[in-house]
Amino acid sequence: QVRMVESGGGSVQPGGSLRLSCAASGSIFRINAMGWYRQAPGKQRELVATITSDGSTNYADSVKGRFTISRDNAKNTVYLEMNSLKPEDTAVYYCNAAVVHSTWSGPYDYWGQGTQVTVSS
Repeated sequence: QVRMVESGGGSVQPGGSLRLSCAASGSIFRINAMGWYRQAPGKQRELVATITSDGSTNYADSVKGRFTISRDNAKNTVYLEMNSLKPEDTAVYYCNAAVVHSTWSGPYDYWGQGTQVTVSS
């Protein structure tokens, strides 16, 4: 079993910043890709950013230049630095990790519970 614990959400004004964290723990041999997704009311869940084990990143066009994803492999933790926040960034943010449990196992996806980010005046 793998636990994904998110933190850092909250309410900010437009132009503000937040830093989300997500720590994975449990039966972990290796974590491949990690990422952040978000879901706004009435909309589908969308990819925000991903990062591979060697640090290669990918961002949604809507957040490029404003958000930065990073990870600490020793801590099994992924971060999302969010700057210049806009009202349209308001959503529940979920972290994701592709976890390998043993040398003979393929990766299995785990999700955090979600943390609310609200951007409003």
